[in-house]
Amino acid sequence: RLGKLRTLNKDDFLFQAEDPATGFFHLQDGEIRVFKMDDQGKEVEVVRILPNDFFGEAIVFVQERFPSYAQAVKDSRVLYFEKETFFKELEKDPSLAKFFLILLAKKCVVLNQRIEALELRTVRQRLIQYLIAGCQGYGRCLIELPMRKGELAKLLGTISETLSRNLKQLQDEGLISVSGNSIQVLDCSRLREELGDYLI
Repeated sequence: RLGKLRTLNKDDFLFQAEDPATGFFHLQDGEIRVFKMDDQGKEVEVVRILPNDFFGEAIVFVQERFPSYAQAVKDSRVLYFEKETFFKELEKDPSLAKFFLILLAKKCVVLNQRIEALELRTVRQRLIQYLIAGCQGYGRCLIELPMRKGELAKLLGTISETLSRNLKQLQDEGLISVSGNSIQVLDCSRLREELGDYLI
């Protein structure tokens, strides 16, 4: 009831870096990528927003402007929550405040895991973690990439060439088989063993 519906076409920006952070969002349907960009135009994807995800809520508490870009990967619909209106509701409804605290706590855990993945793991380890997350069980499984390989590279904090090199290496080692946007994991248990203590 507090949200205002916004519609986005594929590739539309919901907000850009330095836009005023006047509220936060909930993705109804579609897909949004949140990313940062340096002065040379290199992108690092921070998170991929999927339906039913809230995003931008932490920023409105502590910053006046968004530090990242949010772009629609496909046609999307979001609910926009204006922060002043929401803050007034927080004062009236303790259950809403509790919900929001839990939401922020969960987001902190996810972002800490993301930072660990980007800073402490190699590109190969990040790629293996991504493949394991999409693999059911310990044997063979087929993963259909929901994005182009260039987008996957940004999600993993690397560039397309490095991702392609790591995919080829895993394929040459007999761990996976790549065909277009399909990746057949040939031995999930071996991938899990290689990741070891980094498996989360």
